[in-house]
Formats: sequence, C-alpha cells, structure tokens
Amino acid sequence: MATSIFFSSLLALCFTIAVIATDHSPLQDFCIANSSSPVILNGLACKDPKLAEADDFSFSGLNIAGNTSNAVGSRVTPVTVTQLPGLNTLGISMARVDFAHGGVNPPHLHPRASEILAVLRGRLEVGFVTSNPENRLITKTLQKGDVFVFPVGLIHFQRNVGQRNAVALAALSSQNPGVITIANALFGSNPAISSDILTKAFQTDSNTVNDIQSKF
Repeated sequence: MATSIFFSSLLALCFTIAVIATDHSPLQDFCIANSSSPVILNGLACKDPKLAEADDFSFSGLNIAGNTSNAVGSRVTPVTVTQLPGLNTLGISMARVDFAHGGVNPPHLHPRASEILAVLRGRLEVGFVTSNPENRLITKTLQKGDVFVFPVGLIHFQRNVGQRNAVALAALSSQNPGVITIANALFGSNPAISSDILTKAFQTDSNTVNDIQSKF
C-alpha cells in the first residue's frame, strides 16, 4: 500500500513538473527582442530593459490597406515579433488581412498558434479541415462583426464572397506563429519535391504536377 502511494505521489509530482516546465510565461516585465544578438535560443534574446523605449512596444500601419494585386487576391500584413520587438516572450501577435473581390487567403496552417479572426468589412467564407482520418471540413460564411477561430496546426482558409473588398483582423497565440501555405510548400519547395511523389500523392499525372510546379 505504501509503495502504491509512493509511486502515485511520484507520478503526480512528475506531472506537475512537466506542466511547469512547459510554461512559457515571461519571467520579467518584458523582454524586448534584440535581433542583432549573436545568441541563438528558442525565441529571441532580450534587449537591456533599461534601454526600453515606447517604440519597442508600438507598430504603425494596420490602417493601410494591403496590396491585393497578386495571384490569390489577398494580402496579409503581419505584426509578429519581427515587426514589433516588444512582443517577445508574450505569446501573442496579430495580422491584418485584405481581400480583393473574390480574393482568397489560400489553405495554410500555423504550426505554433491558434488564430481568432474578426471580419471588419465585407463577407468571408472561412473554414478549416480536421486531422486524418476524418478530414472534416468545418466552414461558415461570416459577416462584418463576426468572429471565427482556427485551432493550432489545422489547415484553414478564407475567401471573399462579398461584392466588394473585405478586411479582417486576426490575433494569434504566438509571438512567431509561422505560416505554411500548402500549395507553396508542396509545389514550390526548394529543392523541388520529386514529381513522382506528388503524382502519387495527388493521384494525377506528371505533366499536371510539372505544370503546377512551374507556377511556383
């Protein structure tokens, strides 16, 4: 009985330590990113807090519409730790997304963040796909003022289905959420993924694969 209690207590302690060890909360008031530091770590090194300035915590430009004159008809203006050093260690970031009429923010995923998106103008069809084997599509058309959440690591998209340009604002649960655009990753990798692999994966012919790869 005593042995059982001991191992149960040990297991509980190990679990508690594991939970604490994954806590990414800041250990100081702030840690302004020092992008010029030669130190390599999981995140960015801190600037001397005594040198902190208001500009380290500020970003301007989200009032400016992104240029949507591109193949997909959308433009993302990110505000991550790269653009706003004061986000370092805070676990948040945001982005403005502009859509031309019929524009798409193509299927992509964020490997390090969940995303919550609010429509500021227009109408957007949004959705995400659950993991294998269900691959269930969960989709909804949003109006101005509507909000939708995309779980971390799941492929998702947005499409402008309104009659004019649309604008959305997204918040993400990482200072550096990362983005993997599915088509770019598969057909525009460097070096290129073998067409034999993509042919089998998409159950198509090599000419089709080569044609798509040429666009990336």
